[in-house]
Amino acid sequence: MTWTRRLHTRQTTFRQLEIFMAVAEYSSVTLAAQALHLAQPTVSTQISKLAQALDCQLFELVSKKLYLTDTGREVLDATRSMFDVMDNLEMALAARDGLSVGRLKISVVTTAKYLIPNLLGEFCQAYPNIEPEFQVGNRAEIIQRLKQNLDDLYVFSNPPRELDITTDFITKNPLVVIAKQDHRLKDKKSILWSELHGERLLMREKGSGTRYAIEAFFRQNGMEMQSPITIASNEAIKESVMAGLGISIISQHALSHMALGNLIELPVKDFPIPNSWYWVLPKGKHVSNAAMAFREHVTKGLSSKIAK
Repeated sequence: MTWTRRLHTRQTTFRQLEIFMAVAEYSSVTLAAQALHLAQPTVSTQISKLAQALDCQLFELVSKKLYLTDTGREVLDATRSMFDVMDNLEMALAARDGLSVGRLKISVVTTAKYLIPNLLGEFCQAYPNIEPEFQVGNRAEIIQRLKQNLDDLYVFSNPPRELDITTDFITKNPLVVIAKQDHRLKDKKSILWSELHGERLLMREKGSGTRYAIEAFFRQNGMEMQSPITIASNEAIKESVMAGLGISIISQHALSHMALGNLIELPVKDFPIPNSWYWVLPKGKHVSNAAMAFREHVTKGLSSKIAK
């Protein structure tokens, strides 16, 4: 690299790189501007200045959609690594004064929203200078964020084993059969799945972690499953079951957050379906101090609840 090129590179600013990351994440100047509370021309100007300073093309417009170039992806990877280093430096320097500061970005699959928020709230009370970013999505959406390395931590119930990842157990997430409170079999102490086969089965969309676990369970046990009716969210499933549309199989944790007076867990033989939540990271990813502290907080929090 020539000295001239080095000087050009050093003309870039952290703000330009921050704007660049936002445009790359949203694949849109307009959406990035909205997220950053900036005017669209400001974002476009800063991206142009960054590309000029680096002497490269960062994006290309194809069919009215913005895509990173190969060079743009290299710059994005380097930018994320640089911000990770700066975040850890900030936290390390602050720790010398007995403080903990920095960002903590977490993405979780839909069912984990019943587990993580309370623990994250407690953590932020203990570390008020940590700035959290919390994303909830279906399995496909969180896999996409994982592929792009957008967050510090990811939570899955069925980790995407096809990716180069590391996984660590968090806690169990059993799946149970739920029904309306006045279900015809509500007083039975043990129900065979065959007794429910004539009822509508309400399930999450294909590709969701819960549905993946349910279908795998039925295959492994040679059980017959009626054709399910697909419903997009646990909340919509809850309302549909309460309305008498059918039965469902959901996370026991999700049931505990629902209107228990209107829904019941049916004691079906061979249920609950064993399932768990896991921390997931791209293999080789550096774990920030804030992320490590939060993982320890979750472990202690869950241990204390089990002890009670």
